[in-house]
Amino acid sequence: MGNIFRPDMCAEKVSSIDLDLLRSKHFRFALLDFDNTLAPDHATEPVPYSYDMVKALKEKGFSLCLVSNAKSDRSKRIADMLDIPCVSYANKPGTSGIEKAMALIGAEKSNTVMIGDQLFTDIAAGNRAGLFTILVERYAKKEVFYVVLKRFPEWIIRKVCRF
Repeated sequence: MGNIFRPDMCAEKVSSIDLDLLRSKHFRFALLDFDNTLAPDHATEPVPYSYDMVKALKEKGFSLCLVSNAKSDRSKRIADMLDIPCVSYANKPGTSGIEKAMALIGAEKSNTVMIGDQLFTDIAAGNRAGLFTILVERYAKKEVFYVVLKRFPEWIIRKVCRF
């Protein structure tokens, strides 16, 4: 097994991902983190960018599922507003939430991507589940303290591994 923190692809933001390239590689499903991937950390509702990215992915033929570690109903409400399914309490970097999301939308490892902004949760979970992983830069600099604490070790890993 390679480095579970190494994404298969990096992008500045979700809108920078070449969706046609992903489709050409037979990807049909996308699991999405929300906080600081599609909107500011701990947003209580989607922002225009969230809606735009969900629309763009759907227009390219992707079936989507929000996969969140949030321990509240916030993720479910957000997913309902975005009109996509959701798995809350996903336990990332564990794989149980990823597997539940894939079952929910009928996805397989070979045709699914995981998109998120954190190495220690989103990328590690996606890699451990055997998915193609895409790391995006965080949507906003403001984050809750426990996420801020992880950013420096993530920065070290990115520098050492050169991605």
